Amino acid sequence: MTTGLTQTVRDLLEGPITRPALLRWRRQQFLSPLQGAGAYFGVYESFDQARAWLPKNPEFDQEALAAEYVGIRAKKVFAYDYPVMLWLEHAFRGGASKVLDIGGSVGVHYFAYRRYIEMPAGLSWRVVEVPSMVSIGRKMAAETQARALTFTEDLQEAVVGEACDIWISAGAIHYLEDARPNHLISRCASRPRHVLLNKLPIYGGEDFITAQNVGEGSIVPLHVYNKRRLVRDMEAQGYVLKDEWPVHERGLYLPGHPQRSFPWFTGLYFVDRAAAESSEQPRNGADRPSLVH
Repeated sequence: MTTGLTQTVRDLLEGPITRPALLRWRRQQFLSPLQGAGAYFGVYESFDQARAWLPKNPEFDQEALAAEYVGIRAKKVFAYDYPVMLWLEHAFRGGASKVLDIGGSVGVHYFAYRRYIEMPAGLSWRVVEVPSMVSIGRKMAAETQARALTFTEDLQEAVVGEACDIWISAGAIHYLEDARPNHLISRCASRPRHVLLNKLPIYGGEDFITAQNVGEGSIVPLHVYNKRRLVRDMEAQGYVLKDEWPVHERGLYLPGHPQRSFPWFTGLYFVDRAAAESSEQPRNGADRPSLVH
């Protein structure tokens, strides 16, 4: 009921008479350090164009943004994490042991997930992040003796250099300027068998670039993907879409562009076609991965 009422109000405000006033108000709100956190605004042709309009800011490279990850997300899981953990444990059972976590903050997925699923003895979990997050993550790994966890600031080196069985990117890859999943995979020396993309802004319309106020004075450009194109591009790289799930905790409302707005984000699990056709895939309920508590 509340959601329907909110949508009705938005539809009225998006009308031709009130839309100019709406955009002025939303723009002011979006740029406010106090009111703008979590909001989206604008449609741009490129990250450069978005950054030329946005106030100069550190984007994700500031320690203040790590507080939530250190204090909350490294210690608990959310509803959207369970499909990732399920398929991650399945991959581990199939022999995978090397993870590349693109945009994994201070190692939140490693710290949170190891409480629920069994990690392999020879695990290597490498996180690609901005310098401030890498610094905090390395300190946390040292303090907790998390020897499997390592960090790098160099995405290109991480993708091309070391072979990994599993790629994870949860709510991160769309913030990278040149990082469509298929483009990254095409540069791999050794492609991952499993690709888990969580909290993705995908919908039925055309690709576009917008901006988000992520809080703490940081405002960043990001990609929004057409779902069909993204899946088709991954299929062209030899992958099969094995699973998908809605992420109701995330949605995108873009003032002035109702046709580009959508109520939830999405998680996708791709598996290499050869692996999908092998006996490693679960055949019945007994073979399916189960979370350990």
